[in-house]
Amino acid sequence: MKKMKAMLTVTLAAALALTGCPKKAAGTHEQVVIKFPTATASGALYAVGAAITNMWDTNINFVSASSQASNGGLDNLNQIADGESQVSIAISSNCFQSYYGLDTFEGRANKNLRVIAGLYFNPNQVVVTKKSGITSLEGVKGKHFAVAAAGSSVEGECNNHFTAAGLNYPDDIRAEYIAFGDAADMLQNGTIDGAWIMSGTPAAAVSQALSSDCMLLDVPDDIITTLQASYPWYARYTIPAGTYPNQDADVQTSAIKMTMFTSTDLDEETVYQLTKTLWEHIDELGEAQSSLKGLTAEAAVLDIARLPLHDGAIRYYKEIGILE
Repeated sequence: MKKMKAMLTVTLAAALALTGCPKKAAGTHEQVVIKFPTATASGALYAVGAAITNMWDTNINFVSASSQASNGGLDNLNQIADGESQVSIAISSNCFQSYYGLDTFEGRANKNLRVIAGLYFNPNQVVVTKKSGITSLEGVKGKHFAVAAAGSSVEGECNNHFTAAGLNYPDDIRAEYIAFGDAADMLQNGTIDGAWIMSGTPAAAVSQALSSDCMLLDVPDDIITTLQASYPWYARYTIPAGTYPNQDADVQTSAIKMTMFTSTDLDEETVYQLTKTLWEHIDELGEAQSSLKGLTAEAAVLDIARLPLHDGAIRYYKEIGILE
């Protein structure tokens, strides 16, 4: 009986090995716990973090990784700075502010912050009603315009862009401090002239607005160039024709890249394995999470506000020929 049990155990182990049981990266390294704060559990970023950490946990033998809900980018950056978590995601503008101790991070510069990869873009989407007659950012002067919540990052985008366009923000517009969903409703019924929406495409609020008599504005090259002179995180972004109802042409706008970051406290080998494994599994991650679809390692080192990469990430990008 004992011999039969032993034979069954060996047979079962062999069967498991042949039926696709997950294999972790080889090598010896002390165990590392990766806590990965994202955003609220109902948001898209939470699902992105869960997909990435599950992939790391499955494929790297010395890593135990898990995502967790948080209050979003600013909270994530504070958790990394305080050593409460090890890896996270935020827009590159917030990462820049944390690194240099600016704005909400004043007096708390985190010079240990390091980038693993730039991921996907969050584009600015400027929606106006056709009856408003607005055809440019300058044309928003004197109009009813939704700028999101007071003090929010989206309102900050309005401030930056309208100032670059030559307006005195907020005095030159009739600002409405309302959420995206409310703005879409008001655009449809014509009680506001326009709204600023910052989100991945396609955004539900933009789809709702453009299903009625609304359109997207271009953010022209000169305004983006002006912005980049003061804010190195801005990039040009094209919203392809057909992304939204009644959108017959490409729309150029500005965008800020979502950036995965860590700290110098995390060692080089660990970050090398995190980076390598991320890009070796990016296709399957893209199938699970549309935000990650089509991402490339080549683009991961671009549009990251000139922030420093972690030594482990640099090692991987040099290995595949992206960096010299």
